[in-house]
Amino acid sequence: MAEAISGSTSRREFLKNSGKIAGAAALVGSAATHVHAGENNTISIALVGCGGRGTGAASNALSVKNGPIKLVAMADVFEDRLATSHRALSNKFKEKVEVGDAQKLIGFDAYKDAMDLLKPGDVVILTTPPAFRWVQYTYAIQKGLNVFMEKPVTVDGPSTRKMLALNVEAKKKNLKVGVGLMCRHCLARKELFERIQDGEIGDVLELRAYRNAGPTGSAAVGPKPDGMSELEYQIRHFHGFLWASGGAVSDFLIHNLDESCWMKNDWPVEVEGSGGRHYRGDNVDQNFDNYNMEYTFGDGTKLFLRGRTIPGCYNKFASYVVGSKGSAIISTASHAPARSRIFKGYNFTKEEMVWAYPQPEPSPYQLEWDDLIQAIRQDQPYNEVDRGAEASLMVSMGRMASHTGQLITRDTILNSEHEFAPGVADLTLDGDAPLQVGPNGKYPVPLPGLVKKREY
Repeated sequence: MAEAISGSTSRREFLKNSGKIAGAAALVGSAATHVHAGENNTISIALVGCGGRGTGAASNALSVKNGPIKLVAMADVFEDRLATSHRALSNKFKEKVEVGDAQKLIGFDAYKDAMDLLKPGDVVILTTPPAFRWVQYTYAIQKGLNVFMEKPVTVDGPSTRKMLALNVEAKKKNLKVGVGLMCRHCLARKELFERIQDGEIGDVLELRAYRNAGPTGSAAVGPKPDGMSELEYQIRHFHGFLWASGGAVSDFLIHNLDESCWMKNDWPVEVEGSGGRHYRGDNVDQNFDNYNMEYTFGDGTKLFLRGRTIPGCYNKFASYVVGSKGSAIISTASHAPARSRIFKGYNFTKEEMVWAYPQPEPSPYQLEWDDLIQAIRQDQPYNEVDRGAEASLMVSMGRMASHTGQLITRDTILNSEHEFAPGVADLTLDGDAPLQVGPNGKYPVPLPGLVKKREY
């Protein structure tokens, strides 16, 4: 899939900035070998990260109809999660799951063992917490593997620079890489994008995006059980810890942000934000309960992004775009189906609706896998990492603005030296967690206006 967005800062400048981590390229060696596994032979898959999203991604992979595919290895830090995932996939895809006891791999280095069971041109699924993404992508490039990685792909400026530098080497090897921003593969959103670019709603004047729901991710998690290590607890509940996931902003608001920027065909240059923790009395994570962000594009257009995880409130899960000649619903009622529509005015009523994508829609979760496997078999250019890194950087930018109370620019977050987990590649399950509980028994939380130079 070609890069859909050029951005106010060119892709060439983006990659130039990424060169600040010059050593990342060295991690994958010369990496000049051209890799292609597009013949009609079986494509083998390894699953690294066997939680719910990993199991879902593997299920979509095994559902692709374009040639034979099989799952040959699974890796996770936790044996119980691997067992649950293996059971679910085996029950659904009996003849396509060839994972015996020797291919069920446990531990922080298990991702290497899993990839070692693949041949160049096969596919590894990376669905561990985002903090580990650049580490595991490095090894995938070394092995010459095609990759599907879940979003977000980075959690801060340094990891973004690492991913961009690594991706230069992936392109040299002709690796096909999908990123789990599945909304980009949605047929309804694609047609809406084309109609907006053709001027059907006029000039884009404003975008609004919402993910207001009840407790999500770590907001629904209780305190650490007795006997569980701090590191195990934080990895099992990675949505609640900034080092592991970038927090709720990065993981849950990225889709709404990404699809809105797609319709604008640009990326914001700055953002201001706010948020806070409210009346819940626990301290089992580092997230705010609500986030409000105002992004600004280079031409002055605004994108307003709101997220909330407070029970008992009015919920909204949708994205909208307002133009000089009309308006549009990008998506509504979560990510799928999008139910994209265009209106001649600014009231979303049947009377003003002039176009709607026909229902039912095919699942974008499946379409992103159909597109990736087709690119592999036909040896088509296909690499979504640069765009995935940009989208990840944008949500990190908004998080930084909300957590510090400062106006944050794209250059500020990209060039920031604040790295949440610089030692993530060397973690061991019996070692210390990157984040430590404070002397009051609580985790550090953002203090806007008081702590201005860091993100928490």
